[in-house]
Amino acid sequence: MRSKSRPGTGKIRGAIAALALSSCAFSLVAGAVPAAAQSGEFFAGKTVSMIIGFGPGGGYDLWGRVVARHIGKHLPGNPTVVPQNMPGAGSYNAAAHIYTIAPKDGTVMGIIARDAPLGPLTGADGARFDPLKMSWLGTPTIETNVCIAMANSPVKSVKDLTEKTLIVGDTGAGTGTRSYPKALNELLGMKFKLISGFPSSSNVFLAMERGEVDGICESLDSVHGKKPDWITDKKVNVIFQGGVEPNPELKDVPFILDLARNEEERQSLKFLYAGQGIGRPFVAPPGLAPERLAMLRKAFDATMKDPEFLAEVKKQKLDLDPHNGEYLEKLVRDIYATPKPVVEKIGALIK
Repeated sequence: MRSKSRPGTGKIRGAIAALALSSCAFSLVAGAVPAAAQSGEFFAGKTVSMIIGFGPGGGYDLWGRVVARHIGKHLPGNPTVVPQNMPGAGSYNAAAHIYTIAPKDGTVMGIIARDAPLGPLTGADGARFDPLKMSWLGTPTIETNVCIAMANSPVKSVKDLTEKTLIVGDTGAGTGTRSYPKALNELLGMKFKLISGFPSSSNVFLAMERGEVDGICESLDSVHGKKPDWITDKKVNVIFQGGVEPNPELKDVPFILDLARNEEERQSLKFLYAGQGIGRPFVAPPGLAPERLAMLRKAFDATMKDPEFLAEVKKQKLDLDPHNGEYLEKLVRDIYATPKPVVEKIGALIK
């Protein structure tokens, strides 16, 4: 014979069941929240390293430090971002460190040479990293490279440069200060003589003022930032400009692609100057968790719109034309799709 339930027993059992379900749901949520919070606040209390692939004083150092001063407030947890100079081999040392040694958790990022991604493709010594696997965060600008000579130099035009020697300083393999003049000597018959051993472009500028070298091939914004009166006061002559397109600021200055005498030279020059579209690239190690890479890219993009960052960029007279990490990643992939004969030719010239 089946016993009857006492009055109210069903309600009590229902309440207990509901409480059990509620407790289970709470446990699931409670277990999820700390994980989400941990992900969102990963950088809280941490120090993030900003590796700068050059010595103090040059354009890369300036950009690296400006971004480092502002990007931390756009990362969850607002970490302290500490700049660290790691010069050597035209930023190949820094790129290799970020690629192979730095922790792959978002606590290390850096700025490397615009032409460094070409290094592994052309077989350059010391280029021990794979640009196709690197985590690209963005660039604050795309650039124009200018080859300049002091006003008292005998070289005042492109024609002069094919007839007279211009002594220029270079800051190492992987940089435009070396690769452009070195390649142009062979491609277009120019007469650059390179003096190596300078840790940054600011050291070359000083050597130019001392009369130790006559010129440099360097980014336009670096010249403006370090020597704002050099071009406007005609203390230097801008011999020619190079990049993805002519800079409207340099209306009467010859553009490198227009100096090509045939299609083969044009293809070669286009590949040689592909780095100008890369600008001042900020990178992080490969293999980052997708959400961590997205976090870094979002912080970089937010920094580019930060009013305090914009005010400092204006004060430093830097040219701001930001492009995001997806742009850099695609550009690098396009560069690596360049026909092999062109790559091999330029690679041999800039070694």
